[in-house]
Amino acid sequence: MENIAELVKSRRSVRTFDARELREEDIKKLSDFFGQTENPYNIPVEFRLLDAKKQQLKCPVVSGASLYVGAKAPRVPNAEMAVGYSFEMLVLYARSVGIGTVWIGGTMDRPAFERAMELGENEMMPCISPLGYTAKKMSMRESMMRKGVKADRREPFETLFFDGSFDVPLTKEKAGKLFAPLEAVRLAPSAVNKQPWRVVADKDAVHFYLKHSRGFTSENAGDMQKIDIGIAMCHFALSAKENGMNVRFVTEKPDISTKSDIEYIITVGID
Repeated sequence: MENIAELVKSRRSVRTFDARELREEDIKKLSDFFGQTENPYNIPVEFRLLDAKKQQLKCPVVSGASLYVGAKAPRVPNAEMAVGYSFEMLVLYARSVGIGTVWIGGTMDRPAFERAMELGENEMMPCISPLGYTAKKMSMRESMMRKGVKADRREPFETLFFDGSFDVPLTKEKAGKLFAPLEAVRLAPSAVNKQPWRVVADKDAVHFYLKHSRGFTSENAGDMQKIDIGIAMCHFALSAKENGMNVRFVTEKPDISTKSDIEYIITVGID
């Protein structure tokens, strides 16, 4: 993938498709890319293409799509972040070849999708996405949904990112080389647009944290906000690499004071 900044800016959640079936060459591109996804935890994430008609799959918030992609992973620690990271790589790639997507974690016939994914007892399927070509006009339902979650709104830079501690907001001017990858994080999608990521920049590393909200955890899907953190980590790493930085992921909790609703997730070293 090239021009991560442009892909991040231009991607949006698509729920209204034009009903055309994906061209065979586009299906092959997606299928070939499944094996190119990765994540910092090296947890295997399996993608499958799902036929809505043949497998009797329903998703009430989507119209005009007949093909879906699902992802499943072992039910192990950090699985949600791994799925979020790997799935967002696929989402951005889909955008780069003109295919629309939307993250869906709840508003679907979950039992039917889990059967189609042949979900094992010790596996989890946090999310799926329709695949198709974006319709010229959104449905009324999609327009209302986007309005309800203020889909195009993002928190200010200084609200999400900090300089050394949570007491000092990080300004765009002071971010320096970190501005592009952090801006890619700021623009990332998240469940009902909660934007739960918080990042503390500290010398040659950034520390990712999750600001928890209630109502985002379920037994079948896991913690959807940890999916969001995986998406944010993906945006940061891809943008940093595109801007000539080397990144390495480590789990070494820094000595930074936090509030009770903020959980340390991972540190990204930058060279």
